[in-house]
Amino acid sequence: MKDASLFTIALTQVNGIGAVQAKQLIEQFGSAEAVFNAPVKALAAIEGFGEIKAHAIKKFSDFRSIEEEIEFCHFHHINTLCLTDEAYPKRLLNCFDAPTVLYYRGTADLNTARIISIVGTRVNSDYGKQLTEQIVKELSTQNVLIISGMAFGIDAIAHRAALQNDLATVGVLAHGLDTIYPAQHTNLAKEMLNNGGLLTEFPRFTKPDKHNFPRRNRIVAGMADGTIVIETASKGGSMITAELTYDYNRDLFAVPGRVTDSKSMGCNKLIQQNKAAIFTSTEQMMEVLGWQQKKITAKKQREMFVELSADEQTIVTILQSKETVHIDEIYLTSKLSSSSVAVAMLNLELQNMLMCLPGKMYRLM
Repeated sequence: MKDASLFTIALTQVNGIGAVQAKQLIEQFGSAEAVFNAPVKALAAIEGFGEIKAHAIKKFSDFRSIEEEIEFCHFHHINTLCLTDEAYPKRLLNCFDAPTVLYYRGTADLNTARIISIVGTRVNSDYGKQLTEQIVKELSTQNVLIISGMAFGIDAIAHRAALQNDLATVGVLAHGLDTIYPAQHTNLAKEMLNNGGLLTEFPRFTKPDKHNFPRRNRIVAGMADGTIVIETASKGGSMITAELTYDYNRDLFAVPGRVTDSKSMGCNKLIQQNKAAIFTSTEQMMEVLGWQQKKITAKKQREMFVELSADEQTIVTILQSKETVHIDEIYLTSKLSSSSVAVAMLNLELQNMLMCLPGKMYRLM
């Protein structure tokens, strides 16, 4: 009997088929096995494929290497999580380029209620270290899963702080699970297997090549409810993760720093571009994420029952339909003029009924 993941893993090994097209094929035909069994004509008819890719799928024959990969996973207690599996991280499914297969070894629930990614520079300051440890400690009462990339600096500090505070933590790797990079984190990785785990989309024998890290970063961004950037230069892996978080429409937080500090240039840039909210406290972050509601005072309760104008009520009704709503959707759904929307939303903000989030997203207080 063939392993259920055989054809899905095989699809990742077909030349010219990436994560986006693999997801499209599986959705079109219902399963990876059905993709391999489909006639060339049906495959070629899929938009963006054509006969070259269709023939590449039909000609793939190296199933023995896939079977060896599966045997390796079984021997080392590695779970293969395919797009259609119940245990596959549901948050990733909302990303257009979700990995076709994930290799996971660990104990943490990848679909737990609260997940935060923490990223930053490999060459952190003492302040960056202390702040990372403080944030993780303050999250220890919230049963949050901490995600990072196992790199030197902020990543490793976040992982270690999670373990010290009895929080599960998952490291996302840019290589196969037959090795650990950097090698200095081997003991850290072993500890994480007992309270968290290791996750990658790369099969064994995959080396930590440079082009693998951006692919790793999209998993770090896509798996979480939000990402905190502690310290980063204006370019680098943390900025890639931040941009991906923004593109995936997830909450992004950046720790501000001195304008003369190279380690803060990236964070300041994200804040300046309105892509990230200024991180001021863990409590503030949890309020933005909807994890911790502000206490409603008697005054606030009275404010909640103020008489709304017709335009204000229209916008409140739209915001009540979803947890967060983009400004463009408000314009489209309300059918009000841009000036009317601006005035109504300003009044709602002044009445503490509306909160503005990064990415031009809004939600009710």
